[in-house]
Amino acid sequence: MTAIDTAWTEAAALGDLPEDDVIGVTVAGRDVALYTVEGEVFATDNLCTHGNARLCDGFLEGHEIECPLHQGRFDVRDGRALCAPLTEALRSYPVRIEQGKVYLQF
Repeated sequence: MTAIDTAWTEAAALGDLPEDDVIGVTVAGRDVALYTVEGEVFATDNLCTHGNARLCDGFLEGHEIECPLHQGRFDVRDGRALCAPLTEALRSYPVRIEQGKVYLQF
């Protein structure tokens, strides 16, 4: 087994990620949001911590994803809740790009 096999899980092909946007993917049974911002890839849980809404249906502006349900915003770089009504951060995941593939560490 390689280090990627033991510590990292393939999430998507880099070419499948739209620039400056968000998509939802299922990785190892988890609903994950993948974001590309200015050429960098970030990953968080896809479900808002405030309500039952998928963030991949929200609006990405810069490093902030806005929940489509109550317009709370999270920082996609670390999952921080940025405004009301949010009180709890999202779980974020380390990302590695290798040979055109996006890997996440859980």
